Amino acid sequence: MRKVSTLVKKNDITKLKSYYGEALSDTCFKNYVDKIDLPDDVLIKYTSSIEDCVREEENCKKCKGLKSCPNALRGHVYTALKDGDGLNFSYLHCSKLIKEENTYAYKKNITCFDLPKEISDASFSKAYRDDNKRLPIFKYFKEFMDSYLKNKSGKGLYLSGSFGSGKTYLIAALFNELAKKDINSALVYYPELLRSLKSSFGSDYEEKFDFIKTVPLLLLDDIGAENTTAWSRDEVLGPILQYRMEEELPTFFTSNLSLKELENALSVTSNGSEKIKAKRIIERIKQLTVPLELVSKNRRN
Repeated sequence: MRKVSTLVKKNDITKLKSYYGEALSDTCFKNYVDKIDLPDDVLIKYTSSIEDCVREEENCKKCKGLKSCPNALRGHVYTALKDGDGLNFSYLHCSKLIKEENTYAYKKNITCFDLPKEISDASFSKAYRDDNKRLPIFKYFKEFMDSYLKNKSGKGLYLSGSFGSGKTYLIAALFNELAKKDINSALVYYPELLRSLKSSFGSDYEEKFDFIKTVPLLLLDDIGAENTTAWSRDEVLGPILQYRMEEELPTFFTSNLSLKELENALSVTSNGSEKIKAKRIIERIKQLTVPLELVSKNRRN
């Protein structure tokens, strides 16, 4: 039995050497193993896996982009790593994936709540600049960024105007620029926030509510589109605005309603007309923001 076992091992080693020798005839394979500081009698055990590494490395050299990545794991390259007297194999990030991750690393600083993907990708370079009505908004953005980056201060914006004019996109572009400076922000579709808070009683209500109150930059998107209730106005919106006013946290709003129209909308609940309570909310918004209007053609068509 011992002699048979020895014969099998010798045959196996002979096959491995032959296979390794054939692989070495390929220039790419030879160049790859020449960079590994291990003797051939060790490397022959890994011939098949090294060939996989070589194939994926060659794929990377010809790769036109992550979308067309031909490797087994998109954006990764199978790599041989020396581990003592042997090799380990691992999928490492390719250069294109590393570049993409670095490019979009700022997104970790932004929380989007129920807003479309295009909003999270908003940028000033893609924003429409063919409308003179937008010039005061871009002027405000520059002044706000200069102030906020210098001393973390500055009033937010109450941006009202026509449906589909790009109000949310513009503020998202501002937040993205500041996210690249490692500043955290949240863009929140306000009507959905109210539904989410209502459904989270008894679970994570306080966690959500505290996050919205305390995030450094906040956008309440489409305020006035919700069905106003005493709870949403007095227990949610009021405390959020009061806290952010006291802590001087920049707060932004978009709305299809002017401030006067929003005041009227906030005054009507199932309890009847409550103009004084609505007026208090509007006064807080005025303390927090600069009001600007954007009336433009519908960019969503």
